[in-house]
Amino acid sequence: MLLNAQFPTRDIGSDPAKIKDWAQAAEDLGFSHIEVADHVFGAAARGDFKPLYNETDPFHETFTLLAFLAAVTKTIKLTSGVLILPQRQTGLVAKQAAEVDLLSGGRLRLGVGVGWNPIEYDALDTQWNTRGARQAEQIDVMRRLWTGDLVTFHGKYHKLEAVNIVPPPVQRPIPVWFGGASDAVIKRCARIGDGWMPIMAPDEAGEAKLAQLHSHLRDFGRDPATFGLEGWLRVNEPDEDAWGRAAAGWKRLGAQMVMLYPMYRLATFDQQIDVLRRFKAVAQG
Repeated sequence: MLLNAQFPTRDIGSDPAKIKDWAQAAEDLGFSHIEVADHVFGAAARGDFKPLYNETDPFHETFTLLAFLAAVTKTIKLTSGVLILPQRQTGLVAKQAAEVDLLSGGRLRLGVGVGWNPIEYDALDTQWNTRGARQAEQIDVMRRLWTGDLVTFHGKYHKLEAVNIVPPPVQRPIPVWFGGASDAVIKRCARIGDGWMPIMAPDEAGEAKLAQLHSHLRDFGRDPATFGLEGWLRVNEPDEDAWGRAAAGWKRLGAQMVMLYPMYRLATFDQQIDVLRRFKAVAQG
């Protein structure tokens, strides 16, 4: 089972040298992917809205950072984890993803989600209540742009007339994996995704969600054995035994890869590297 490294966007700071050193350390340690979280805006709490991340949490811009990581690494793969696709322009995402894939030599995986923050959607002048249907059409449009010579497309949310992306990506198309675990997301993922990357424990509830995904895959004529699966291990404290149990649980459920997702802060660069080393030790032990 492969191990992925979450880019510590809230704690790494703004020094490009440290970002480079962290990425190269993850590569040297043998991690399979670096995953970069996505938020354009921070949002302060208001009324009943209590954000998981707020206006004090720094998030490096996803595609700019992925391009930088492509330049300072050689073999480690790169992933958006996850890009909030419906709040972005589809053609621009397709173009940015194609460029990162080109500059990295075909190392990009596009992880997408629909998000949890309606305030961010409003600030980006995009619609919250159509995000699921829009996401599905966006993926169709992007794949056409990544693989076609000239694309004409008339849909509910997009109208393209004989346009293309030049230069194209190395991967045609770029793999698209889904985050999220709602019933609607799981069905959409099974229908049009290349893989699933949920934040879930490998417990009875997680196993039921996975069975739901497999049922949908079979309904759509797809083989669950060839579908990508990555478990995100969201943790609130540095309990290495718990990390190891969670990684083993996802391996039992057939995940090809897992990623540790610390919710606690890693205040220093040494801590950020140390957590990678310790996770590798327990997950491979």
